[in-house]
Amino acid sequence: MRIGVISDTHGDMAAVKKAANAVGLVDLWLHAGDYSQDACYLNELTGVRVISAKGNCDGQAAAKIDEFLDIGGLMVWLTHGHRYRVKQGLSDLRYWAKQYEAAIVVYGHTHLPELTHDDDVLFFNPGSPLSAGGHRSTCGVINIEGNDISAQHIEIMSL
Repeated sequence: MRIGVISDTHGDMAAVKKAANAVGLVDLWLHAGDYSQDACYLNELTGVRVISAKGNCDGQAAAKIDEFLDIGGLMVWLTHGHRYRVKQGLSDLRYWAKQYEAAIVVYGHTHLPELTHDDDVLFFNPGSPLSAGGHRSTCGVINIEGNDISAQHIEIMSL
């Protein structure tokens, strides 16, 4: 399964469209919050199911703080990360990933791409498709084939 991953879109539909074009065809999209309602536009744009988590800028959004998905027998935990203090590090996510028996943790909030393997758990932050603050615009892809998991960041080039 090929999964597109995006976060922190903050209502910028042009950035969402650039990210979708950069990622290409996927089986599923995950949106890790901050304007999780942008997931509706991503679904309309790609015709692919989008699952989103509620971020700290989402107000009364319909998305949940945490989403748990069973993908091929692997537990995937989708969260924005603000409730787990990800700007201070991954220690809270590590603790809860063990409690939830997650194989993959997808989070956002920092706007910075990160890929970490720790205790058989893949922690993946796609970054943000917005280039604010001098950070590069990124999104990501996670590939799951049986028990083999790989992930990569995709830099979104300005057009």
